[in-house]
Amino acid sequence: MPPSYNQIAGQSVERLAALSDGVFAVAMTLLVLDLKVPAADSIHAEQDLAHALLALAPRLVIYLLSFMTLGIFWVGQQTQLNHLARGDRALAWRHLGFLVLITLMPFSTSLMAEFIALRLALLVYWLNIAALGLMLHFAWHHAKAAHLMKPEVDGIVIRSVEQRIGIAQGLYFAGALLCYFNTYWSITMFIVVQLNYAIAPRIPWLSKV
Repeated sequence: MPPSYNQIAGQSVERLAALSDGVFAVAMTLLVLDLKVPAADSIHAEQDLAHALLALAPRLVIYLLSFMTLGIFWVGQQTQLNHLARGDRALAWRHLGFLVLITLMPFSTSLMAEFIALRLALLVYWLNIAALGLMLHFAWHHAKAAHLMKPEVDGIVIRSVEQRIGIAQGLYFAGALLCYFNTYWSITMFIVVQLNYAIAPRIPWLSKV
């Protein structure tokens, strides 16, 4: 009996990676659109421009935070795809769901930048991150269950990816809880987590997190 469509669909990991690169590039570019140049009619001197740029600082921090967030998730997804021998239809749709959540990052970033002191805005941002982590976990779990990984991928690699997702999401959750006291505490925690995942390989005591 010839294979069904569902059995042959979505097998190209390379095409999935190429699509992901494009979506990430667009999402990262859209983030910067939230940084607006100060209105010219309100600027009459150097001091006015300095004050306007200072007022823009919180948005710049959120922009850099989100750019780093997307960078970390891009590395995470590419790490998974690089360990796959092939894909399947179910895996492709899991990663497409992941990319849908990536396209929402500019919105959740803009929301938090606009209402930086409000808990709900921060929780929406955290939910976006949590959903991204969950989709990556689902994709990795399916790849393991469907035997889509390369022959040389062993249990150590599989557990390493699973642990990294779990620990990261736990740290983000802890940061989200801090908004009960102050949203700026949460944002600071998010930044610490991001810096950890960006530079941890260079710091021995952080390299296992």
